[in-house]
Amino acid sequence: MRIAVANWSNRRFGGTGTYLAGLFASLEAAGHEISLLHERDAPVDHPRLQTGAQVPVWNVEALGIDRAVAALGAWKPDVLFSHGFLDPQIEEQTLDVAPAVFFAHDYYGTCISGFKTHRRPTTQPCDRVFGWRCLIEYHVRGCGGWSPVSMVREFRRQSSRLERLRRYRAIVTHSDRMREEYVRHGFESARVVKVAYGIASEPIAAKDVTVTPRRRNGRWRLLFVGRMYTIKGGREFIDALPKVVATIQRPLQVTFAGDGAQREEWEQRAAALRLREPMIDVEFTGWLQPDELSRLYSQTDLVVMPSLWPEPFGLVGSEAGLHGVPVAAFAVGGIPDWLRPGVNGSLASGSPPTVSGLADAIIECLRNDETHERLRQGARHVWSNRTFEHHLASLLAVFEDIRRAA
Repeated sequence: MRIAVANWSNRRFGGTGTYLAGLFASLEAAGHEISLLHERDAPVDHPRLQTGAQVPVWNVEALGIDRAVAALGAWKPDVLFSHGFLDPQIEEQTLDVAPAVFFAHDYYGTCISGFKTHRRPTTQPCDRVFGWRCLIEYHVRGCGGWSPVSMVREFRRQSSRLERLRRYRAIVTHSDRMREEYVRHGFESARVVKVAYGIASEPIAAKDVTVTPRRRNGRWRLLFVGRMYTIKGGREFIDALPKVVATIQRPLQVTFAGDGAQREEWEQRAAALRLREPMIDVEFTGWLQPDELSRLYSQTDLVVMPSLWPEPFGLVGSEAGLHGVPVAAFAVGGIPDWLRPGVNGSLASGSPPTVSGLADAIIECLRNDETHERLRQGARHVWSNRTFEHHLASLLAVFEDIRRAA
C-alpha cells in the first residue's frame, strides 16, 4: 500500500514524533511504500524522523504549498494518514489528494487552548463540547492565557479544524477517552475508531514476564518523565512526597527527566523540600536520549504521572511497562485505558486531582516489597500483548476499509 504521512513537523518531537518514528520503521519493514509531507523543519533541537533513502519527503515551508501538494498528488498515495497542521490551508489542500485518515493524538478541534483543562477554581479536566460558550468560560475558568486577541484567534483556528475533520473518512485514536470526545462532537460512531496503542518493540513472551526482583533495602526510586508545564502536575508531585515518606518510612530518590517553562519553579520547590525532609532527594536531568532514558527506567521503582489535564493516552505508561515499572497517576483522560489499579499501579481520583490523592496512590504502590513486586510483574504482563505489531495490524485494517470504500 502507498501511504502518505502528513504532519506539521519532520522532527521526533513529543508523543506524535515518537509515534511516527516507530510507524515509519514498521511500515517500511512490512513492505509498504511511504512518503512524508511536513509543514516545517522544526523544532531544530530535536532529531529528524528517520526514513529510508527512497522515501519522498516534501517540506511545505521550503517548496511552497502548491508545489509540495502537487508532488504529493503525483506520488498517487492510496491513503493519506494525517497528524495535524498549524496552517489550515495546507490541511485543506492535502484532503483533495487521497482518502484521508486522521490520527487524533490530542484535542485537535475540540478546545481553544488544546489542553481541555480548567485552572479555576482548581485545575481539572474539562468535558465541555466545543462551541461559542467556551469563549464565555475561557477567562472565568482559566482555560488559557489572558489575551482576548489570542483567545479569538485560537477559537477560530480550532473551529476550522473541527469542520475540516468532517472531511476525513475516519478518525483513529488510541484511547476510549479520545474516541468519546469526537463522538460527543457529532462524529458518527463508526467513523471514530480506537486503535489500541502498542510498544514499538519485540513481543514479550509469557516466559519473559518474570522480572528480576529489586533490592529490598535502601531507597525507593521514583521517576517523572515529560514536559514541565503546570498541567503536568510536577508541583503536586513534589508536594505529595512528605506524606509518602512519612507513611512508608523509607528514603526517596526522585528524578525529573524533561524540561519546560515550570522547571525552574519546580527545582526551587524541590530544593526547599530537601532542606525540610532529609529522607527525600530530588534531581533534574533535563531531556535524555532514548538509551539514557531506557537505562533510567531500568533503575526506577515507580513512574509517577501526576498530569492534571486529560492525557489523551500517556505514552510514558507504555515505556514504563516495557521495563516492568508500575505507575501511579490521576485517573484522567486515556490513562485508565491501560493503568489497572492493583495490577500495574494505582490511580488517584481526577475529579479533581489532589496532592493527598496522589500521595495515597504512590503509597499504595510502595506499601511493601511484596506489593511492589506484584505490580512490577503486572506492569510487564499488561503490555506483553500490546505490541506495535498489533497496533499496526489494526491501523492497516482501517486503511484497507477506507481504500475499498473510496
